[in-house]
Formats: sequence, C-alpha cells, structure tokens
Amino acid sequence: MHTILVIAGGFALLGLCLLLGRTLGATPSAGLAAAALAFLPIWFVTAAVNMWVGVRRAGYSVTEEAPVFALVFAVPAAVALLAWWKLR
Repeated sequence: MHTILVIAGGFALLGLCLLLGRTLGATPSAGLAAAALAFLPIWFVTAAVNMWVGVRRAGYSVTEEAPVFALVFAVPAAVALLAWWKLR
C-alpha cells in the first residue's frame, strides 16, 4: 500500500511541475516539456529518500528495497518522459 501511495505522490508532484511549467514557460507546450524533464531529477531524489527511509527506519535491506525503488521511480518517470516526448 505504501508503494502505491508513493507512486501517487509522484504523479501529484508531476502534476505540480506541469502546472508550474505551463504558467512559467514561454509557450504552454514548451513550458510543459521543460517541466516534465525538470521533474525527473526531483523525483529521483525523492524516490531515493523513500528508499533510504525504508532501509534506515523500516529495517529493509538495500537488496529488498532496490526493486521497489525502481518501480516507484520508473512509473511516474515513464509518464513524464511520455509527456515530454509528446510536447517537445
């Protein structure tokens, strides 16, 4: 359940980035494309922090958390890359 909530948080963060990109971009589509790319490093760090918390506080090993990290990062990142590809 926690993994689904974190992925949902990733989509919420992507939506926030896209909203900011639309309002701050020179053109709406250029701003959205730039925001989709800007989301990726922000989400990578956020997903890595989630993994660190799982290892440090929840007691999981890095080997156990690595596939969860990959899933948590990949799903919203794939949507962001698809948005960038469509909007560039």
